[in-house]
Amino acid sequence: MYKEPKETTKLVEAGEIFGIGEFLLAAPGYHMAKKIIKLVNNVGKVVNNDPIIGDRLKVVFLENYRVTLAEQIIPAADLSEQISLAGMEASGTSNMKFMLNGSLTICTLDGANVEMAEEVGNDNIFIFGMTVEEVEKRQQAGYRARDFYENNTELKQALDQIKSGFFSPENPELFHDIANSLLCDHGDRYMLLADYESYIKCQERVSELFKDPIAWTKKSILNIAASGKFSSDRTIAEYAREIWGVEPLHQPLPNPHEGRPGTKHEGEATHGSTQSLTDLAKN
Repeated sequence: MYKEPKETTKLVEAGEIFGIGEFLLAAPGYHMAKKIIKLVNNVGKVVNNDPIIGDRLKVVFLENYRVTLAEQIIPAADLSEQISLAGMEASGTSNMKFMLNGSLTICTLDGANVEMAEEVGNDNIFIFGMTVEEVEKRQQAGYRARDFYENNTELKQALDQIKSGFFSPENPELFHDIANSLLCDHGDRYMLLADYESYIKCQERVSELFKDPIAWTKKSILNIAASGKFSSDRTIAEYAREIWGVEPLHQPLPNPHEGRPGTKHEGEATHGSTQSLTDLAKN
């Protein structure tokens, strides 16, 4: 999204404020992941301090991602990005949580993303990238990431900026290994460069829809309505039936004014029993 400032201005000329939130997990000894986090922060410094678009386009890195932070991010997000290579089964469960909270999703056909698309319909989800079959064919033919680098001007510019020290002027070689890991022989294991152009075109569709709040909200509601399959209730019931082989125990909760099973009467629990719901409410 961030290129030359004048070009970027065209993308945000509607006056919207765009936030790009990144949350990555990196083990202490995972050198490349740490370097990528450093790159994200450096990109943020350049973009956020740009005199032309710095107040309209923001890059924010949210550190120490865990449940507490997720509870704030997921309900607030407009768009969930699930960009793992098809066939890697790396989508996790966050995609479902975003869907349950009304986020629209831009994703590859990997893991649970496939089931989400089946539930909500392809018109209400943004799908990009290769299918599993296409990935396998490209691998068998001999994948060469540099071909995509040399034939896509924007992609080449982005990687050249990383290599040249544009985002690390104090240490121009700081991010060389990130770019080289994508462009070297047998590099780009996850075929990021192969999916890049499809991703950009899909993001353009996202941007167009975002300009229409009514249409966006409609799709958001449809996503919530279609997310029942991913609820914990359905999951637990299926596990109980198909894996554990147990039947649910249908025992309705008593009315608030009634004692719980095992109590003598309202408010007076028998020895060794739990308190009534009324007592619990009073406490």
